[in-house]
Amino acid sequence: MSNSVLVFDSGSGGLTVAAEIRKKMPNVQLSYVSDGGFFPYGKKPHDLLKQRILDVVSAASELTRPDIIVIACNTASTIALDLLRAKLNVPIVGVVPAIKPAAALTKSGVVMVLGTHTTVNSAYVKQLIADFATGCRVLVEDSEALVLASEQKLTSDPFDGQNVTQEMQRIFAQHTASETDVLVLACTHFPLLNDEIKSAIPSHVNVIDSGLAIANRVNTLLKMECNLNEQAKTSEVTFYTTGELDSSEVKQRNIELLLDCSLTQRHLSI
Repeated sequence: MSNSVLVFDSGSGGLTVAAEIRKKMPNVQLSYVSDGGFFPYGKKPHDLLKQRILDVVSAASELTRPDIIVIACNTASTIALDLLRAKLNVPIVGVVPAIKPAAALTKSGVVMVLGTHTTVNSAYVKQLIADFATGCRVLVEDSEALVLASEQKLTSDPFDGQNVTQEMQRIFAQHTASETDVLVLACTHFPLLNDEIKSAIPSHVNVIDSGLAIANRVNTLLKMECNLNEQAKTSEVTFYTTGELDSSEVKQRNIELLLDCSLTQRHLSI
């Protein structure tokens, strides 16, 4: 087998998961698909998103023939994971907001889950809270501004993080957020802003996301599904987008630095 992994996201946020996969398994053949032609997913109707996600992932899977598909998008995972697993004959790994480890980590008993509007208001997240965080006060916040800022950071050199600072200050000024000691980044875009987020919130707040856990899961499945060759390191990732190909040299360089490899961009027609 080719040891091939396809990573999907609405935009560039899933690159944070792809980077963890590259660190864990630098030998895999990694392809990345961004639904840039329909970005952002944020507040779009669920039925429309479900069909769109199925169409994009199916087309990318047909093209790349992966051994495993990673849905590195919390919004897509919360609304379309079951549909994808029913329609595609490939092992699929979704992103689960790190609510269970957050509940184990908190000392104050107050945890904040920060994601897109669709994710934090989903039945899926509500069930995770009911299953794993019943002894905690869980605050849920959404921010499309942070999603847009993360995309902007990839194309900016230098990046002005003032908007991120203002957004985090707005969020933490609400509710009983001052008591929060664990922040769950429930959107794969947000780890792109890790430095800016951490500098804008109280120093005692632990920030966690699901990237490493997803990489570990993919590693386990690959070793089960195929004889993972741990010798040959791949040096290139193919970046597919349903939107226009990005000519920004800054973005290309930033993604290559993040993934520690060269990048080839291609258009994915839907």
